[in-house]
This record gives sequence, C-alpha cells and structure tokens, in this order.
Amino acid sequence: MIYNKFSAILGERLLKISKVAKDTGISRTTLTQLYYRRNLHITLDVLDKLCAYLNCNVGDLFEYKPDDSDN
Repeated sequence: MIYNKFSAILGERLLKISKVAKDTGISRTTLTQLYYRRNLHITLDVLDKLCAYLNCNVGDLFEYKPDDSDN
C-alpha cells in the first residue's frame, strides 16, 4: 500500500494549500484531494512541481508499505 505524506509535510512546514497552489500553479482541487488522500493517482507533472517546490524527493511524499492482508 502507498501512504501519502503530503498533509504531514505541509503541517510540518506550516504551509497552506492556497499558498502551494499559488506558488506552483497546481489547482487547489488537486492539492486538496492529495491532502485529504482522496485521489487515486497523481500526474508526473504535479509530482515534479511538488518535489521542486518542497525541495524533497518522491519518497518524502509517498511511502510504500506491504499490505498484510495479501498474505
């Protein structure tokens, strides 16, 4: 399972979705869905912009943990 850590990163850095949207050009809707973990996919363009803006790697935004229910 992929765990989305976007909301935690924004919280740690005291950033608001509106500021990230304004600074990156990513829509508020996209960022809000990502923040609340409602989206099922993310484009590479959005991921690239977020990593550049937050000065982080993809692994900082998302983490893979094996799903125990598959056993």
